[in-house]
Amino acid sequence: MKRKLISAIGIAGMVVSIAACGGEGGSGGPDKGADAKELTVWLTVDAQNNWPELVKAADAAVKKKHPGLKINHEYYGWPDKNAKLDAVLATDKVPDVVEMGNTEMLGYMVKGAFAPLDPAEFDGSDAWLDGLKASVTYDGKTYGVPYYAGGRVANWRKDVAASVGVKTPPKTYKELTAALNKIQKKQGDKFSAWYQPTRDWYAAMSFVYDAGGAIATESGGQWKASLSSPESLKGLKEFKNVVDDYMHGDKTKDESDRYIVYGQGKSAMIFAAAWEGATAEDPKNDKSGKLKGNLENFVMPGPSGKNMPVFLGGSDLAVPVKSDAQALAAEWINAFTGSSGQKGLMAKGNLPNNKTDLATLKNDPKTAVPATAAESNWFVPMAPGWGQVEKAQILQTMLQSIGTGKKSVEAAAEEADAAIDKVINTK
Repeated sequence: MKRKLISAIGIAGMVVSIAACGGEGGSGGPDKGADAKELTVWLTVDAQNNWPELVKAADAAVKKKHPGLKINHEYYGWPDKNAKLDAVLATDKVPDVVEMGNTEMLGYMVKGAFAPLDPAEFDGSDAWLDGLKASVTYDGKTYGVPYYAGGRVANWRKDVAASVGVKTPPKTYKELTAALNKIQKKQGDKFSAWYQPTRDWYAAMSFVYDAGGAIATESGGQWKASLSSPESLKGLKEFKNVVDDYMHGDKTKDESDRYIVYGQGKSAMIFAAAWEGATAEDPKNDKSGKLKGNLENFVMPGPSGKNMPVFLGGSDLAVPVKSDAQALAAEWINAFTGSSGQKGLMAKGNLPNNKTDLATLKNDPKTAVPATAAESNWFVPMAPGWGQVEKAQILQTMLQSIGTGKKSVEAAAEEADAAIDKVINTK
């Protein structure tokens, strides 16, 4: 699905006061608002435009148990949602359910904006995807429910691969690099066998985690950056090899317009969100006229010999701590994200929030690649100061220094670790 997940950074200062307004359990405990007569649900326009029938089904299920209940829905676009949310969270008139991008959750959890939830009340919680489960968990408590997921896959041009005798997608990293070497040699240095934006930290950290490294690790309640560990350095060096060998575009760019660049026809492969290949071949973006029906997704193999662990994006649903209908809000969330809801979301092309349903998608050729890729995933450190790390673009700065050759991998990683350590434990 085409959408940009926005990191939860720069939450309005007024939200800081929220933690003192509800206390543990949101001032009313798990049964708060069980007899409420009205429920307000905020979702993004994705639900409004693509699966309104699933929203209606959840409404009907909850209203059946609570006759006379009024359910209000408001829909927001991703760019302006958080500004509106921040504004209302400073008042006493808050929504009861709010959709969050999973990278947005942490800052709000740290500030005490959301009420704790009991995972046992939600269908399939024992099988939530690891990356999504991490996104709703802070300090040992659960503050949200995974809604759906979106993963990353490799995508390449079948015609370019075939031109060097490669007829099937690679299964191993050795097969991949062998094919890319042939493509690069044939196409020349004005062509990117693999268009890999240097500042794309989602891809770079996949190499780090594949090598057994991590952005940061926790010990005794404190987080410490670990990009200078031997494992992390191994992953970063392989990422640099990719950029050096196959990326012949601007090495100061990020991934925001990757699908547009891919559509220009001067590259053979990307490692990206699953929707990007399809978007590149849209006639509006396919400036070469050669991509339509000629692109192929495949599971990205990792240098470790296993599938590359991918950053797992997606959405979560949370209950603001000031809600007067927390119990009903939890019921609605369960009705919406439960078994029937997940089947409906999968039918719309989304990945489910749990491993059980994900396994069923592996049997369908249309969904096998993203489902298989999503099985191995990672998520950002759930540290109180992570939002400050993202806001300062520490990882992007490190990667640009590495990709452009301004600094050695070791020097750039050490500098990044020092910058991360200054803020990662700060609320």
